[in-house]
Order: sequence, then C-alpha cells, then structure tokens
Amino acid sequence: MPRDTGFPDADAEYDFLRARRRQVLARLSAWLRREPDDVNIMLPFDEVVAALGRAGERRLGLQVIPLESIVGSVDRAREFDRRFRPTSAQSRQRWERLARASRRGESTPPIEVYRVGELHFVIDGHHRVSVAHALGLGTIDATVTEIVTRVPAEGIRLRGDLITKDYHRVFLDRVPLSQDRRATISLTDPWDYTELSEAVEAWGFRLMQDEQRFLDRPTVARRWHEEEFTPVVEMVRQAGIATNRTNAEAYLWAIGERYRLIRSHHWDDDVLNTLRLNTLRGRD
Repeated sequence: MPRDTGFPDADAEYDFLRARRRQVLARLSAWLRREPDDVNIMLPFDEVVAALGRAGERRLGLQVIPLESIVGSVDRAREFDRRFRPTSAQSRQRWERLARASRRGESTPPIEVYRVGELHFVIDGHHRVSVAHALGLGTIDATVTEIVTRVPAEGIRLRGDLITKDYHRVFLDRVPLSQDRRATISLTDPWDYTELSEAVEAWGFRLMQDEQRFLDRPTVARRWHEEEFTPVVEMVRQAGIATNRTNAEAYLWAIGERYRLIRSHHWDDDVLNTLRLNTLRGRD
C-alpha cells in the first residue's frame, strides 16, 4: 500500500520514485529470468487491431473498468511499461501533480480508451492510469469505444502473440468459414495457418475441376470443412493417432502423410489391384 504521511507533496514524490524503481527492477528480473523481450512492454493498439482485423466500432460511453484490463496504448507505448510504470523521469512533474491531486481527493476527468475483447488501450489518460496503479486502485472511470474485430482477442498476452492472430486472420480471409466452423480450427504454430490455407485452396481447385464449374471461397470453405476436414479428422481420431494434436494439426499431419506416401511409393496397377483385393477381403 502507498504510504500516507499527511504531506501530499512528499508522498507524491515518493510515489513516483517507487514506481520508477519498480519498473527498473521488473526489467532486471525479466533479464535474469531470460523472459521474452516483450513481457514488460505494453501492447501497441495499431498492431493488435491489424493482427485481428478491424470490422467496426461503437461508442459505449462512460464505464468503470478494471485497471488490470488496461494493457496497451494508442501512441505512448514507450513512455510506460506493461503495468504503466514510467520508463523515465521525463514526465515526472506532470505525474506528481496528478498524484498530489489524487491524494487530496480532487476529481480527475475520466480516461479515454479503446476496448478490444476484454482488453483496453489508452487514448488519453496514460499518467492517470499510472498514478492509479501506483496508489493501489483497482478500477478507473473511462469513456469506452469498442473495436469490433474479425478474429477474437482471446489469448493475447504478449506482443509475440500477435503473430499467431495475424496468420489466423489471413487464413480466414482465404478460407472464410462460418463462425461455428472457425471454432474447430486451432493451430499452435502460426505458419501452419498458411500451410492449411494452401491445402484448402488446392482442394477447392481440384473440386472445381471435378465439377467443371467455378465455386466462390465461402462455398469452397464450407464444402472443404464438411467433405474433407471433418471426415479426415474423425478417421484420425478413431484410429487413435495424433492424440496430442488439435483437430487442425491432426488434419495437416494426415494430409502430409498422404502426400509422402504418394511421392515415396510406386503406385502401378499391380499395387492398386492388391490393395483392392485386401480391402474386399477385409469386408468379408
């Protein structure tokens, strides 16, 4: 808890020095633990929205939001760390002025934020958020504008997580699945979304050749999911193979093995006839 000597000027000065000290210690701790470089960096709003795909926005008005939900900034990502501790003494006077006002019980205007999922990004009010954290507050008044995105924001914790979301968004551009089918596609490696996109497009091209007609992307995506993805995943699961993979990862593994077998074996008429005979015997 912040100390309270009854002298707001001295307490505000101490608050700032303590916040700066904690920011330096947090950087040192992350370095000693060899944590990712972005563990103490606040999330940049533009990069997050670009990765998720902006679909629209709506103003929600004045709300009380948790301080812990504020994870980024629109344009001041370098002036504060992830917990809004100041990274330099550049704005010390302004910071201490707000801290004195808060300690005296003076009212301050609400901050302004964008909301993406359950995350908030500061448009105006970075110093007020920083002071609120330093004083141990849990919530803050904010004027909220919600940003609607094509890909949900769940799972974003570090800046590096945006890579996965960006590849996922591009996958949905190329393979526009319905909302319920999207939930079945989950990949750990971001690059796998690119491989899966190419696999779906190749499957759709063969389908159009077979049917001798053009199919748009939504139709290809729907039929791929119904006629290819779901049956293959069900076969893999029933066989008890790739149990430690997600459905999409199991599918990529299966088509990769199929391609390897096709490329590494000589499929002449004798081999195919043998396979047909074995299949018929198995049915008997």
